[in-house]
Amino acid sequence: MQHSSVRTDPAPGAAAPAPEPESAPAAATRVRRGPPDEDLEFPGCRPVSLLRDRLADFEGRLEYWTARTETAWVVAEPTGGIHESTSRRLPELARLIASVRGAPIRSFGSVDLLVKDAAGRADRMMQADETVYLDPRRAALPDGSLVVGEHDLPDVVLEVDKTTDIRRGKLPLYEAWGFPELWRIVPPAGATRLRPAGVTIHRLDGDRYRVVRASVAFPGWTAPEIHAALTEPLTTARTCEVLVRVGRALGARDGTGPEDDPLLGGLLGRERAEGRAAGRAEGRAAGRAEGQADLVRSVLRERGIPVPVSFAGRAAETVDAGRGARMAAAALACTDEADFWRRLDEDASPE
Repeated sequence: MQHSSVRTDPAPGAAAPAPEPESAPAAATRVRRGPPDEDLEFPGCRPVSLLRDRLADFEGRLEYWTARTETAWVVAEPTGGIHESTSRRLPELARLIASVRGAPIRSFGSVDLLVKDAAGRADRMMQADETVYLDPRRAALPDGSLVVGEHDLPDVVLEVDKTTDIRRGKLPLYEAWGFPELWRIVPPAGATRLRPAGVTIHRLDGDRYRVVRASVAFPGWTAPEIHAALTEPLTTARTCEVLVRVGRALGARDGTGPEDDPLLGGLLGRERAEGRAAGRAEGRAAGRAEGQADLVRSVLRERGIPVPVSFAGRAAETVDAGRGARMAAAALACTDEADFWRRLDEDASPE
């Protein structure tokens, strides 16, 4: 997360002015406004008149609005299921990654991204398709519109180009306003010869974007893997393995793991409590095994994977107490119960 700021030095020979507290409008004037409106294009959108005093009451989806002409560009075609399902998939993926990581990740959806003028009035505005904060507990989060220069910027912004093309309008504005990482996805249903299906990751380097192969925010998550995760069934083994890998990488960076997740950690905590309450080594082992079975069963059911009645007994009999994190990872990555046991058998080394 980061705030946008530009320092203005005094003219040569002039005395440096005494520092004064900054107001929000003063801070907003330091945000780079970006290219002029006449240099921006919004393919797939149509312009409509929208007065500044009506902007707050506008209930539709818009790509861009400018105070210079009080014009909004709205998507020409109705926003359909493919666009919405693709953008809303990212929060689902983030929740699974957060469980393995053991720390929350927050999504804000199509929040308004607002740049103010020197008087503190709305000057330019865009709507993102999806925004993600990796450290929401430490970020200055928006309560309504995200004001560039006042709130922390999201770690990742996702834009879905099904009938639009952000490269000629929104992309240079994201770059100018300092958004650190932008994912542009063209879903298969919206692909053309000049706009092939795939994900492009734009990472801010200084004040310019460069295209990178893998995300920096989500360590090691490559563009092809992100595209597969956003467009393929969530239960595919490949995607689940990738989500576990990315969650572990984030956890290794932060010193957290599945035991720190509210859901998984709570189940593991109950497992430990049951073991302690038993009072004997055999009782502790049995309590931990039963808790482990509950943990795995809950995760599998949450993912829509059925398990038979015999599952709990088999888990309690065959899983020792020290394999909690591995069990949780296998439950998040497997495609069915048989695949769960296969993964557990293949990864039998001590933690």
